[in-house]
Amino acid sequence: MTEIAGRTALVTGGGSGIGMGLAKELARQGAKVAVADIMPDNAEKVVAAIRESGGKAMAVECDVCERASIAAMKDKVTAELGPVHLLFANAGASSFDPLVEMSDDDVDWILQVNLHGVMNTTRAFLPDMIAAREGHVCATASMAGLLPGWIPVHAPYSAAKAGIIGLMMNLALELAQHNVFTTSYCPGGVATGMKDNNARYRPARFGGPGETELHVGEASENAKSMAFYTPDAIAPMVLDAVRNNRAFVFDHPEHRDIFRRTYSGVVEACYDAVDAWHAQHGTPEANPHGARLAAS
Repeated sequence: MTEIAGRTALVTGGGSGIGMGLAKELARQGAKVAVADIMPDNAEKVVAAIRESGGKAMAVECDVCERASIAAMKDKVTAELGPVHLLFANAGASSFDPLVEMSDDDVDWILQVNLHGVMNTTRAFLPDMIAAREGHVCATASMAGLLPGWIPVHAPYSAAKAGIIGLMMNLALELAQHNVFTTSYCPGGVATGMKDNNARYRPARFGGPGETELHVGEASENAKSMAFYTPDAIAPMVLDAVRNNRAFVFDHPEHRDIFRRTYSGVVEACYDAVDAWHAQHGTPEANPHGARLAAS
């Protein structure tokens, strides 16, 4: 079990949407919460709401695309609240543009904030967790990462979110001996305000913030039609998974059918094909030198 009450928690992207819901629920369950956001005014508003409800929280500005910003955030949080035990690497951005129509800045931003932001934030806080032999990293991935064929015109986003899942699952093996756990949260439809505000979070190095509403084209129409839950509704589900050290947490049980079609259908069919190949052509001889090729 991962304890929440009395622990120090950090939520990146905590000034709005899913991060805001997580920060408030963590405080309600007794954690000391650092609310980090690239827009400090948003973080301050969440902290004010937590304090009004009797919780302990601090706001800190952070651009997770910059390692120096992450390091500065860590120093401030550790100085005020102590070492972080619960890391919610949640900051992210989205896109529904065809890959060939995206600029280099578009692609780099989506990959940097969603994947490298999680990677670098995790790297910054893991040493303290390992030293304390206590900790949990929960990263916000997406059903678009678990099921990349689910929503079209979402390629860099799906790639980054699938990378988060791989990162968390592999880290779980690495960290088990240290009593540190990982969870991938794969939202399947949460009302976050990202459609209206996505461009406002864009750092200067990727072209800077804008006011353009996130465009979701007809090809991705099913992204509009799903049921959207509120951040307050999903936050207790996420913390329940963290408390019980689950590898994943989902919020839409009906997506199980899509999972089955993807992996029991597509992936199993590919295994059937390689089985048939081996049956028809024979199993290749194993290389006697293992991973190395003999010198030619």
